[in-house]
Amino acid sequence: MNAYLSMLLGVICAGVGGEFFVKAVVSVAKKARIAPRIVATTVAAFATSSPELSVSINSAISGHPEIAFGNALGANVINIALILAIALIVAGMNSPRESVRRDFPVAFMTPVLMAVLALDGELSRIDGLLMLGMFLTWLVVTLTEAHRMRQSTAKSEEAFHPWKMLGLSVTGLVLLFLSGNLIVDGASRIAESFGIDPFVVGATIVAIGTTMPELATTLISLYRGHDEIGLGTILGSNIFNGLFIVSLAAIIHPIPTEFLETMTALTFGAIVIGMAYPDKSGRLGRRRGILLIGIYVVYMVTILQRGGDEENAPLPQAAGAAAAAGPN
Repeated sequence: MNAYLSMLLGVICAGVGGEFFVKAVVSVAKKARIAPRIVATTVAAFATSSPELSVSINSAISGHPEIAFGNALGANVINIALILAIALIVAGMNSPRESVRRDFPVAFMTPVLMAVLALDGELSRIDGLLMLGMFLTWLVVTLTEAHRMRQSTAKSEEAFHPWKMLGLSVTGLVLLFLSGNLIVDGASRIAESFGIDPFVVGATIVAIGTTMPELATTLISLYRGHDEIGLGTILGSNIFNGLFIVSLAAIIHPIPTEFLETMTALTFGAIVIGMAYPDKSGRLGRRRGILLIGIYVVYMVTILQRGGDEENAPLPQAAGAAAAAGPN
């Protein structure tokens, strides 16, 4: 299939899949007596992160974990600096601080933790297990809150059609997964024809492709009046990408990290997370969206410049270890 046609079909699948999935998420949340934001940060976030999961696991298994790492870091920047920014410019968003109090600290600490773990020039299997443990802790806390909420919320009297919702959610999930893979396939082939560095391919073009499900879900959530689903999906997706997907990739194959590329992506990731925190009124407006777009442009220029720098080298500790090891 033509690379550009693949990307176009991916965008179409993202739009249709996002519409189906948002409908299912809202309906299930009401029936289960759980706040939509919790369903968004868990189920919806995992679903929209499935393209990143697929790309990262396949990359790690094939011996190219740097693509998985770049994809996850790039997707986390793009989720906010591009996806959330577009949503804010289109309509703005209302999300009280109370609704994100649990997830924001975890989302912010994720790039900080990865930066610390990457200082030795590699994300090892031990590092992967540590990040996976942090992810599971967050997930248990979130599910515990959902259980408490269910016990204290009255049953919904609205009609619920389980088979219809199951069909919508499965169809939406399949289309979202397909959209990410189609866009990644087309974008990767275009990038390879220009000879772009693998980390840069992952952090830019592939990351844009794999975040199309988040864009579709966020915009449709806003259109349907469910702002909390849009922001919850983005925050949850960032946590999944950083703590779950990167950890799995590192466990499968240790990830070599290059100092400037890694720290640039992680720094931008932390900055945009901070920029996404709602004001006291819970409002995220168009001005914030425009500022985030500006940060996204700077990020892309910086990453692409780093990718073209042939002198970009691994961290000093990793280089020293390689020199000490000598030739094989």
